[in-house]
Amino acid sequence: MATTVPFLDLRRHVASIRDDLDRALGSVLDGGQFVFGAPVEEFEDRFGSYCGGAYAVGVASGTEAITIALQALGVGEGDEVITAANTCVPTVAGIEASGARAVLADADDVTYTLDVPTLEALVTERTRAIVPVHLYGQCADLDPILELAHRHGLKVVEDAAQAVGAEYRGRRAGSVGDAAAFSFYPTKNLGALGDAGAVVTRDPETAERARLLRNYGEQSKYDSVRRGWNSRLDTMQAAILSAKLAHLEAWTERRREIAARYDAVLAETSLLTPVAAPGRRHVYHLYVVRTQERATLQERLQAEGVGTLIHYPRPVHKHPAYAGLAAPDGRLAMSERLSDEVLSLPLYAELTDDEVEVVADAVRRVSG
Repeated sequence: MATTVPFLDLRRHVASIRDDLDRALGSVLDGGQFVFGAPVEEFEDRFGSYCGGAYAVGVASGTEAITIALQALGVGEGDEVITAANTCVPTVAGIEASGARAVLADADDVTYTLDVPTLEALVTERTRAIVPVHLYGQCADLDPILELAHRHGLKVVEDAAQAVGAEYRGRRAGSVGDAAAFSFYPTKNLGALGDAGAVVTRDPETAERARLLRNYGEQSKYDSVRRGWNSRLDTMQAAILSAKLAHLEAWTERRREIAARYDAVLAETSLLTPVAAPGRRHVYHLYVVRTQERATLQERLQAEGVGTLIHYPRPVHKHPAYAGLAAPDGRLAMSERLSDEVLSLPLYAELTDDEVEVVADAVRRVSG
C-alpha cells in the first residue's frame, strides 16, 4: 500500500502560510538588499526575545552555529569538548570545525539526553566545554551539567537544533548555558526554506565575537580584527523566519496536542513512548517510540500506509568517518542500544485529526 500518512509534508507547511511567505520574500525583493540589512536585524531581535531575552546572531547553518559559539567562547585547537554519542553527525562536525576534539558521552535511558552522572569521568585537563544535545524537542538536564561545568571551569553550549521553544525549569532553550546553537533547517519546528542557523547567548561580548566570526572577523567593512569566515544568515531566510516565528507557538501547541493523543493511545501497547521529564517543556520535534522489534514495526506500519523514519540508525562513533571516537570500554552502550530500537512517527502541525487517529490506531494494532 502506498503511504497515506507521510512522515513529513513540507508542501502542506508552506501552503498553510503561503501569503505570509510571499509578503516576506516580496519585501526583501522590493528592498534590494540581499546580504544583512533590516530583515536580519529584525529576526535576530525577535528570536533573541523569544529565547528569553538573549542576543541572537544569525549564521548560515546550525552546524556553523556550534562552531562559532565554541570559538566565541575561546574553544580551539587542542581542546576537548564533551557531547552526546546519540546525536546527528553535524553536532560533532561543528565541534571539530572549531579545532577541538569531540569526546562522546552516553545517553540516559529515559530522556535519551546526556547521562549526567557519567560526565565527570570524561573531564580531562584538555576539556574546555560541554555540548549537551536537546534531543527530539526536550532539553537535557542542564542544572547538574552547569554545576559540573562551573566546578571544572568549562563552558556549556546548548545544541538546541531540535528544541526551539523548549523549556528547562521555566527557562527557554538557548538561554541557560553560556551560548546555544540553533538550526533552522527546513524540517525543524522553526525552519527556513534552506540552510540557516543562529548563535544565542546572554553575554553581549560573546555575541559580538560571534558577529565577528560569521563575517571574516570584520569590525567594519575591510577592517578584520580577528580571523573569521563567511557564515552569514541569508537575508531572504531571515525574512522567512520572522514570518514563521509569529506562528511558532501555535505550531508547538499543535505538536504537543498530537503527542498527547499518541501517548494516550499507545499506553495500551508495549512500546516505550517519549517521557517529558518534570520541569521540562517538550516541543516534540520528533515523536520517537522504542521497541526491540523495530524492523517489524516499521514494516507493518509501511504496509498500513504510515511513514516512519529512524533518528538515528547509528550513533556517531559507528559512522566510518568517526570510528576513532569510539570508547573501548562499552561506555556508549545505551546510545548503541537506542540506535537499534528507536522509531519516529509522523508528527507535524499540519497533520489532520483524522490522520493522527490513523497513525495512532495503526501503531496500536500492529505493535500488539
